[in-house]
Amino acid sequence: MKIITLSENTARGDLGAEHGLSLYVEAQGLKFLFDFGASNLFCENALRLGVDISQVDFAVLSHGHSDHGGGIKSFLEINPHAKIYASPHAFEPHYNAAGEYIGLDTDLAQSSRFVFVDTELQLDTGITVFNCNREPLLFPINDCGHTFNNSGALLPEDYRHEQYLLVEEHGKRILFSGCSHKGILNIIEWVKPSHLIGGFHFSKMPLGSELEGYAHALNSFSSNYFTCHCTGTEQFEFMKSRMKGLSYLSTGDKITI
Repeated sequence: MKIITLSENTARGDLGAEHGLSLYVEAQGLKFLFDFGASNLFCENALRLGVDISQVDFAVLSHGHSDHGGGIKSFLEINPHAKIYASPHAFEPHYNAAGEYIGLDTDLAQSSRFVFVDTELQLDTGITVFNCNREPLLFPINDCGHTFNNSGALLPEDYRHEQYLLVEEHGKRILFSGCSHKGILNIIEWVKPSHLIGGFHFSKMPLGSELEGYAHALNSFSSNYFTCHCTGTEQFEFMKSRMKGLSYLSTGDKITI
């Protein structure tokens, strides 16, 4: 499997960076995207990195926040055929703790290119999208003050719009998780991947005992971690000194698993 980071909060060289995430993946003979960043920046970086977005076979949207789906319109314009696999809840209105809208462009929901995955869907041999909404929470989650509009009522976010992509290849279980809003420890316990790629949502967590506890807990699993985006660079450095198998993905990074 080959992974290229097209958009992330940090960048290598003179590539552009933004608060968002977009990954290009080649696996099982297919080319696909996991998330679209906050804008068309992922397309601009893709050109400079030698990635042809028009040749992507399919795409997966991890959840309905604009920093992961802001580039969807650009993708639809550049790529004329690929389906986008998303949660049926992805286009619900989502808000941050300040009450600001952080959801998707709802006009795009009418596109025939979307395939809405209710619970789980196998996209190809060894490639599955699923949401874990029926799994019990083993550890509490922090909604960070996020809310969503449910039939006119603003409710605390339950992240039912979040989904994950699992690629099983050559005896490895490689899990893609955009922000791990449902709790990184819950996700690791549910799936037990050999590798996890994505954010941990620790960027606002103080460098102290709570974060150290997470580091030790994650270290107790046999997983390898490639984190990014909402983990936070300071939090990453703090955890890296207390963990094995933890790496960071910046825009422009290319890895092979």
